[in-house]
Amino acid sequence: MTNHRLGQTVLNYRKKNGMTIREFAEYAGISTSLISQIERGQANPSLSVLKLIAQALNVPLFTLFINEIDTDSLISRKHDRKKVYRENSDHIVYDVLTPDFMKAHIELLMMDLKAHASTTESHYSHDNQEEIAVVMKGQAYVELEGTEYFLNEGDVVRIPPNVKHRFLNKSDEPNHILFVLTPALV
Repeated sequence: MTNHRLGQTVLNYRKKNGMTIREFAEYAGISTSLISQIERGQANPSLSVLKLIAQALNVPLFTLFINEIDTDSLISRKHDRKKVYRENSDHIVYDVLTPDFMKAHIELLMMDLKAHASTTESHYSHDNQEEIAVVMKGQAYVELEGTEYFLNEGDVVRIPPNVKHRFLNKSDEPNHILFVLTPALV
């Protein structure tokens, strides 16, 4: 990784937090000149300095390095994608569509739900994630907090954090539902 990319990342985070170099340096306990050199790509900071910067920015240390982009990892080939199975793997398959899965800020999944199947016997919820689901093929029902809603192809449902939900396919044909999940909120 070039020091320039690291410096740009630190600069972007600092500006996003609305801090001057002097304010940030004081808050992080690092000299103003070192922060300036890091942001200009002219310093090679130690791990302990990087930890101080990450703590001051209130971000995990690894996020300072995510600008190192392997462009090959930005493509998700159908034959290479990972599959995620729920408890009833005979009827439900989630295809992980998100390229570069570990570094993405969202998760994109395609669910294949076979005829006369449901995602779970009961319900599930995401503690710290919001979810958007789009019926891409077929028809489905979504149950939100015990209330069932019919969805046609193209319909969209937003599922806020902690909302108990499940999907049902009451038809004779399989359906495909696209999910977009936000990163877990802390």
